[in-house]
Amino acid sequence: MDSSLLSAATADTFNGNAADQIPPPLQPPGTDMTGISFRDQLWINSYPLDRNYIFDYFALSPFYDTTCNNEILRRRSIHPLDLSHLSKMTGLEYMLTDATEPNLFVFRKQKRDGPEKVTPMLTYYILDGSIYQAPQLCSVFAARVSRTIYNISKAFTDAASKLETIRQDLQVCLVAIVLSLSVNLGSYFLLIFKLMANGEQVYGFNKFLFDTENQNEPAESKPASETVDLKEMKRVDVILTSLYRKLAPPPPPPPFPEGYVSQEALGEKEELGTQGGESQPPQVDPIIDQGPAKRMKF
Repeated sequence: MDSSLLSAATADTFNGNAADQIPPPLQPPGTDMTGISFRDQLWINSYPLDRNYIFDYFALSPFYDTTCNNEILRRRSIHPLDLSHLSKMTGLEYMLTDATEPNLFVFRKQKRDGPEKVTPMLTYYILDGSIYQAPQLCSVFAARVSRTIYNISKAFTDAASKLETIRQDLQVCLVAIVLSLSVNLGSYFLLIFKLMANGEQVYGFNKFLFDTENQNEPAESKPASETVDLKEMKRVDVILTSLYRKLAPPPPPPPFPEGYVSQEALGEKEELGTQGGESQPPQVDPIIDQGPAKRMKF
């Protein structure tokens, strides 16, 4: 290697004096660092995870911005989370907003414009020694919406494919049914025509074929023949008998008036008189033969 190039590189690096060497400043962390995490197992084994040491552990991560006000307090040997000093400063700062020792710690990166005016920027959390950046709310909503849209579109795609399969199956079934019906009907009509060619009578089919020829012929008067169903008659008799038993018995006939003799009794007496050879005058009916004096005058 050329000595002149080596000397020039040495001059550019040290600027002629080793005491004037200045380390390059650390770049501020990016805005979206949700894809990485930080964990220092050696530090965790050496120090406890509590409120006093947790900020020193967070300062080791790439999420820490060395230009914040907390770093200025650390250089002054002041606790970096002292709110009495942070409230008097302006700029970037980190605040411990929640702590559940030793498992969970939540830091918030914010911009302070006054003692009571701060603007939240990002949130970080330490879970069991691992440091993560919390995603922003808009990113969470976008991820959930995209996942929901993907699932809905996938469901519609699956449903459409299944419906297409069902449609194809239905078409195949319909074609099979039509073919089977056509084959069965063809064999059925072929059998009928064979029977008719042999002079045999096919019930219903001959009537269907020759009804048009018989329509022009005059209808012959056929005696109406009614078939009597004995079971139906017996059933009607049983119903009438049961109804008759349910009815109350008929009342007795009213008594005859005095001197009235029924026609049946008169017939019996006449028969007895003719048999005995004695002729008796006919009995007078007190209701019918009352005489002119007892009849009502109108």
